[in-house]
Amino acid sequence: MSDYTNVPTPEQLRRDVSEFLKNKYGDRVAVPPEPDMSGEPPPAGHDKKPGINGIDFNLKPSELEAYLNSYVVDQEEAIEVLATKICTHFNRMKLEIKPDGVGELVGNIKSNILMVGPTGVGKTYLIKLIAKKIGVPFVKGDATKFSETGYVGGDVEELVRDLVRDANGDIKLAEYGIIYLDEIDKIASSGSIYGPDVSRSGVQRNLLKLMEESEVDIKTPHDLAAQMEAAMEAQRTGKVTRKKVNTKNILFVMSGAFSGLPDIIRRRLNQQPIGFRDESEENLATRSNEDMLQYMRSEDLIKFGFESEFVGRLPVVVTLHDLDVEGLYRILKNPNSTVILGKKRDFMAYDIDIEFEDGALQRIAEMAYEEHTGARGLVSVVDRTLLKFEKTLPDTEIRSLRVTRAVVDNPAAELSTLLTYHYQKSFQRRFLASNNIVITFTDEAIALLSERARQERKNFEQVCNDLLHDYEYGLRLLGCDTFQVDGEIVRNPKERLEELITKSFRKKAK
Repeated sequence: MSDYTNVPTPEQLRRDVSEFLKNKYGDRVAVPPEPDMSGEPPPAGHDKKPGINGIDFNLKPSELEAYLNSYVVDQEEAIEVLATKICTHFNRMKLEIKPDGVGELVGNIKSNILMVGPTGVGKTYLIKLIAKKIGVPFVKGDATKFSETGYVGGDVEELVRDLVRDANGDIKLAEYGIIYLDEIDKIASSGSIYGPDVSRSGVQRNLLKLMEESEVDIKTPHDLAAQMEAAMEAQRTGKVTRKKVNTKNILFVMSGAFSGLPDIIRRRLNQQPIGFRDESEENLATRSNEDMLQYMRSEDLIKFGFESEFVGRLPVVVTLHDLDVEGLYRILKNPNSTVILGKKRDFMAYDIDIEFEDGALQRIAEMAYEEHTGARGLVSVVDRTLLKFEKTLPDTEIRSLRVTRAVVDNPAAELSTLLTYHYQKSFQRRFLASNNIVITFTDEAIALLSERARQERKNFEQVCNDLLHDYEYGLRLLGCDTFQVDGEIVRNPKERLEELITKSFRKKAK
């Protein structure tokens, strides 16, 4: 009879395997800590997702549409479709899980979604917002990182495992999650049977299994520790238990820019007999690529390089349009703008309040539009504009910053002006407190002192302290209440002070 008294715990087993791999391969290989994938509901008071009871199965399309429109601008048509189809998806599932529900519909096709649109228009942001609002786990993947089994690349089933991780190990909750796969257009086959196209078709087929209904093992086949742990469990209990995730109710959202698709649509429409064309389809050569997407059909996607079965599992197609300057400006003006709120939070971390004037927002939108990266250009422009402010201001006592159009156009010059003014006022306050003398500067003096500070890599106040150190005693000796520093004093501080003192003594002698 076997002795089970010395059977190691799963944690001990993982430690032993990790030590074995380390001795054999060094620090290059390690066993990662096992996430909680027990599928058990979290204990009361534990900071985890609320589970399936936290999903809003009753959300109405109009409510979700209003929520999305408060965050994303200029995509009303796409938002209407997304809100309607995704709300219907979850409301239909409510019928299946209710005790007196209608039950499962055999052969049901989910409302998996294909989003077509240029970069930076809010595709990922929209789906993240939807997942948050409904209360389901969300995972984003990049289609270019996956490949057919047997080829170099990731396993598409890892998306499902990531969904379980995002659900804190709650398998039931993960089975109602959303998987978002970006750059899906990059796995379209060009029609060649050689090279990477074989792998691209394989990825489509592997995704097809997940998009329909399949069972995905929680433990990956290459996880040595997990397999040994399972073997020990089987030895103890005499049976093999394998935890799986069913993808039946997981919503899949694919997106991509689909460069070249408008040309495929244009060629198809050009081949149609004139009598079968709609009036709106005339003058195709003059229509923009964005306009052509409204005529997209499944056959165009198949021509683009997708298998017909794959296209068939994406019944909802949503087109998002590019953002112009006005659209980018409206994003910045939105009270929920993550660009502005994020930057305010960056400065708030240093106890600095930052405000943006309307002219600054307009100029940021204009500059971002020139980068042709959609809303991502806004982040680039704002970061580039305020980087030196973000680096320098925490070292000062400045606690507020107003971003003007001038700051956006010439941040270095405006920062220099701001720092000069700040350190000038700081020097004046200290000079008044120490000597009871109000000291002022001419414009020429300020310019000379600023240039000297730049050359010596000091701030304005430090240069004034070095240059005018002797003036503190000298001006008190002269009995001054106020004193103005001019350009000549900056150029020859000692000579001018001596002249002032000599002139004062001569005046008293007379």
